Amino acid sequence: MILFREWYAHESEGALVIDVKEETDTKEIPPCMVLKSDGASLYNTTDLATLQKRCTEDDPDHIIYVVDKRQSLYFEQVFRAARKSHIVNDDTKLTFLGFGTVNGKDGKPYKTREGGVMKLSMLIEQIRAAMLEKIRENKKSENTDPGEAEKIADIVALSAIKYGDLSNQASKDYIFDVDRFTSFEGDTGPYILYTMVRIKSILAKYKETGKEAGEDILPMGSAEEKALSLVLSRFNAMIRNAASDLAPNRICAYIYELANETNRFYHTTRILDESDEAKQKGYIALLSLTERVFELCIDLLGFEAPERM
Repeated sequence: MILFREWYAHESEGALVIDVKEETDTKEIPPCMVLKSDGASLYNTTDLATLQKRCTEDDPDHIIYVVDKRQSLYFEQVFRAARKSHIVNDDTKLTFLGFGTVNGKDGKPYKTREGGVMKLSMLIEQIRAAMLEKIRENKKSENTDPGEAEKIADIVALSAIKYGDLSNQASKDYIFDVDRFTSFEGDTGPYILYTMVRIKSILAKYKETGKEAGEDILPMGSAEEKALSLVLSRFNAMIRNAASDLAPNRICAYIYELANETNRFYHTTRILDESDEAKQKGYIALLSLTERVFELCIDLLGFEAPERM
């Protein structure tokens, strides 16, 4: 704090502050308080110390703070104080990515039945229980081992939570609806995973025939093939845009579209029953590429797909 006191900060009513207002400001930007009048530290103090530690030890090119959007003014003060005091390098980018409020069906901040703040562990267990119940009710899962059913529920529940959260534009508030998030239909994590499991099943059955899959995708023979291929062709551009705009919701929107086109292709194409072997290899190559793109996308979103559901 000696450097702050001598070079960058000054006392104001006994507190140590750094002036961060700039001539171009169109709104009032209060000074950043580093120490209270009684010498006690604040969040500003620890956040500046954290920035200093990260820049000294890691020398990052870009630091992103994902915090409640209502903290935007606070982080504007901290970032300006960090630059003015040279805690961060001039070429180190500092970004505040504010997120909205997670609300219940009543439009108010999501709470427990008792009215308290919902802990993440409770939310995860709530979603997991709902997913496990659906998996057990599924007729296809009657012979599923209980342990396997629980493992699948863990994987799908995590996808439901992460996809449900990341599919929204970060700064916007959204409704956390357990029934919608755990649905196997519509723009949800379970729907994405169900589509992926369907692809895995087709590829596994094809492999069981002893045939070797090719890598060449033939010229598009149907509108459904063409539509799926066009979505796949946009993958690189989508990833670049999502990264540059810090917008994982674009990845979610992309794989939802990819899932829809995959299912249309599946329902209109005789993939495993195709008698033309070259054409069948083309279908399998297209599905193999689709699976790889799905895997890359959900890996970026932070979840995985089970082998079956």
